[in-house]
Amino acid sequence: MKHIENIKKIFSKNFVESPLLESFEVGKIYLSSGKLVACDPLITNDMLPFTTEFPKGSFSVLLHKERESNCVAYAEIVFSNTDISDWKLATTSGQDMKDLAEGEVFGYPVESGMGCFMDVDTQNSLNELEQSLYKSKGVDFMGIYEEFFHEYFFDEKGAIDQFAFLKPSDNHPGTIFAFETGYGEGFYASYIAYDKNKAPVKIVTEFIEIS
Repeated sequence: MKHIENIKKIFSKNFVESPLLESFEVGKIYLSSGKLVACDPLITNDMLPFTTEFPKGSFSVLLHKERESNCVAYAEIVFSNTDISDWKLATTSGQDMKDLAEGEVFGYPVESGMGCFMDVDTQNSLNELEQSLYKSKGVDFMGIYEEFFHEYFFDEKGAIDQFAFLKPSDNHPGTIFAFETGYGEGFYASYIAYDKNKAPVKIVTEFIEIS
């Protein structure tokens, strides 16, 4: 699998060293259950969490942009700085690596140009927010993007940034890390690094393959 070999080369150290990438630590995501979801939050916000159990708490998030295009090439969450001994394609319940043909990956489709990481508890909060807004606004409901996401990415002067941390519930500490995905629409896979004790060290979603 060529993709995972490139991921290993770029992300197996505690820093990214590539002249084709510009890397930023952009903040922290809060995971309450350790069950992590990656999806297009506007189109596939019912995606199942990954089968790997991640730690609970707040963890650093990094974006890696392709220098030439200034587009997001990779999104990364770091759980520890222990040495990496193995990488695997991230899967959800019911996905079996044996079912993949050569060159195929599991991942999530993006149609809105936006991807995200969030805890499954935060996913529930987002879906509850959408239902609450729909019930309260009725025919005036413009969709969860306009009602919730838009203000984090745009103001009266135009685009604010390519990413944002969003909190869909005042009663729950969970956050969504949402961001622009590569060149836009596509199908994107995530890869998990493990230490020698099989504990997850980091997760990386690839939007533009850098080799």
